[in-house]
Amino acid sequence: MQLAIPNAPRKVRLSQVPGAFARLSITSLIGVVLAGGLWFLALNAGKWLSGERDFLDHAVETDAQLQSAQLPPFNQREGGVANLTVIYLFDGRDLTASRVKANAEYAEGLGMGAKLKLLVDPRHPDQPREAQYERDQAGLRRFAPFGLGLGLLLAALLLAFEGRRALNSELNPLRHGMLVWLTPEGELPETKQETVFKAHYYRQDVKHEVLARARPGRAPVRNGEKVLAAVVPSKPTWVRVIDEDLAKTLGWYR
Repeated sequence: MQLAIPNAPRKVRLSQVPGAFARLSITSLIGVVLAGGLWFLALNAGKWLSGERDFLDHAVETDAQLQSAQLPPFNQREGGVANLTVIYLFDGRDLTASRVKANAEYAEGLGMGAKLKLLVDPRHPDQPREAQYERDQAGLRRFAPFGLGLGLLLAALLLAFEGRRALNSELNPLRHGMLVWLTPEGELPETKQETVFKAHYYRQDVKHEVLARARPGRAPVRNGEKVLAAVVPSKPTWVRVIDEDLAKTLGWYR
């Protein structure tokens, strides 16, 4: 048999590249799992946001009195959160609540017995929230749906990009790559794993050093000590070794 390699671009189908479907399937599966995880997080975040809006729709503003305040360390109070213990009257009952979140800088200025406002959901009167802190948080939460939508869009784009990149990595070297004879630096290892090794080739009397990727357990097309490989201009330092099985499948032997 004699090598007869067509000029680029060469007609190469994905089904002609052994193992390509398996590698693409693994890449796609990982992408789908990641996208599914993001979708799950988005659904749960949506439920949480819906619950927060429901609280604000039903909450009643109520006067309360401060019993104690647990403040963060002094150097963490700017933008930090304090936990308050308060007493308040609601629906004719005296209630006490602890760990009511409030802005730390605001809470720092409150003394024992200070008056403050709570938002109380009549359905859960024992779970009040400090009014100003809750309204500040609600203002920030307005942007959450946009962030979730953007995150899902980016996940979909990333999935499409990774799928296209994986597809191109399988086909572009064979369709458009420049074919060269590589000289490996040392003997190629006998292994059933994918092999990556250092090699070089000459083009117009210029030496090019590259990293070569060879499929596991396949005999490369050889010319003495040299092996055949495809170089892609977009990644000139990475090349793909052409093995005999692949060359036969592509019809490069006559």
